[in-house]
Amino acid sequence: MKTKLIYSIVFGAFILALTQCNQSKVEKGQDQTIITQDSLIKKGQYLVTTLGCNDCHSPKRMGAHGPELIPELLLSGFPSSNQLPPIPNDALKSGWTLFYPDNTATVGPWGVSFASNITPDETGLGTWSLEQFKIAMTKGKFKGQENGRSLLPPMPSQNFAKLTDDDVQAIYTYLKSVPPVKNVVPSNIPPSPSK
Repeated sequence: MKTKLIYSIVFGAFILALTQCNQSKVEKGQDQTIITQDSLIKKGQYLVTTLGCNDCHSPKRMGAHGPELIPELLLSGFPSSNQLPPIPNDALKSGWTLFYPDNTATVGPWGVSFASNITPDETGLGTWSLEQFKIAMTKGKFKGQENGRSLLPPMPSQNFAKLTDDDVQAIYTYLKSVPPVKNVVPSNIPPSPSK
């Protein structure tokens, strides 16, 4: 009787161990999803859209329902062919921040900032590595240079600091897949000295 009990316990332990091994193999297999280029692009497009990148980085024109994206200029930043209107200093002195009509340029206490070209053209992100892009997005550094200046408002760098590596890679992959637009965005303009 004792022998039967011992055999039953050993057999039960063996079955339990076998079940655990098979279950952990299934769980590991489920975690190892194959990520394709197409799925990265789709995820990146979703993130670019929901994070509002087009709000500043895409020129717009006025349409029947307000500002509309210009498809052929998507994500190309402040158009180099545009000129800023005169900046009303009285508004700035009283604490206002001003946006260019299509949101691709902003004036505030930091001076004038221009939304950059984030298409894969050489005038945009064309020569950027994934690491540079990650530094720009998660550390808010200009041109992804670790020791560079901070990105200027209205870029919400602090909001992107916690993006996962997978999110950054998806955004980067999507931006590298959009049509390139040649557009050299002007350099920021520092604030005028106070009189």
